[in-house]
Amino acid sequence: MTNTAGGHRRPSSTPVFQSVLRGGLVLAVAIAVVGGVIGFLAAGTPGLVSALIGALIGGLFLAVTAASILFANRLSNGDMLHPAYFGIILGAWLLKFVLFLIMVFLLREQPWIDGTVLFLTLVAGVLGTLAIDVIVVARSRIPYVSDVSLPGDGDRR
Repeated sequence: MTNTAGGHRRPSSTPVFQSVLRGGLVLAVAIAVVGGVIGFLAAGTPGLVSALIGALIGGLFLAVTAASILFANRLSNGDMLHPAYFGIILGAWLLKFVLFLIMVFLLREQPWIDGTVLFLTLVAGVLGTLAIDVIVVARSRIPYVSDVSLPGDGDRR
């Protein structure tokens, strides 16, 4: 862990999740643009709206996951065994599940939605976020024991 101002210890995974957030934002914008154009050409205005909603849902879900881990790291001071860490992560997953169910039930019968375009945009978002996660983690340089504190480490400068 690295010390920041005020003695707060920042977990070494923080830059990784910040990179995931940046990559997810770029991905969501790219899916919105490309999916919007293809959706508009394939299904008109409902296709465009469906692609934009699909990109928004994919980007929002990625952001909730990464932001909840960053927040949990900060609140628990990097201790993954802290109950608050588990509570925040589980709460974020439950929030995403409930939001997904609400969106499915609200958008299911809407005449201004093209179901195929929405589905394909969501699939592109899921596959894209998986690819971003793999790329960011593979490129990160975190040793296996990066967050270990040895006795006497606080005395050295």
